[in-house]
Amino acid sequence: MRPRRAPLIAAHWEFNNMKLQETLIRLKRFQVEEKRRRVAQIESMVAEFSKIARELEQEVAIEEQRAGIFDTAHFAYPTYARAARTRRDNLNRSAAELMTQLEDARGRLEEALDDLSKAQGFDARDPAAEGAGELALASQAKSGLRLRAAQI
Repeated sequence: MRPRRAPLIAAHWEFNNMKLQETLIRLKRFQVEEKRRRVAQIESMVAEFSKIARELEQEVAIEEQRAGIFDTAHFAYPTYARAARTRRDNLNRSAAELMTQLEDARGRLEEALDDLSKAQGFDARDPAAEGAGELALASQAKSGLRLRAAQI
């Protein structure tokens, strides 16, 4: 009797192991996508803050030209220009803080991509069939992340 049960138990264990592995890979993919969304969101915010800061800089220059006063300590310095300068400085400070968050988020994304690659490497199925393509995608995503980091 035992010889018959052993293959059944082994098959059952193998089936459960495959399901657990698929669940783990699905979880790792979700985590990678979540990290990608976070990186994209921060990049978008930095770009938006930089754009608004440039626009405010132009408005300050126009206002100073209009008033003919360029010294911020002058008693007649335009109030709008002073407020726009303050807002621009705050946006630049926020963008700088976001850049540190962006570096952290990129590091977490790389870690998540590594975890996904490891999980796919432990896959019980044939890695040459399905897993190899996904590993290549994870590798491409990491190299794209490094390229974007170099651009900013």
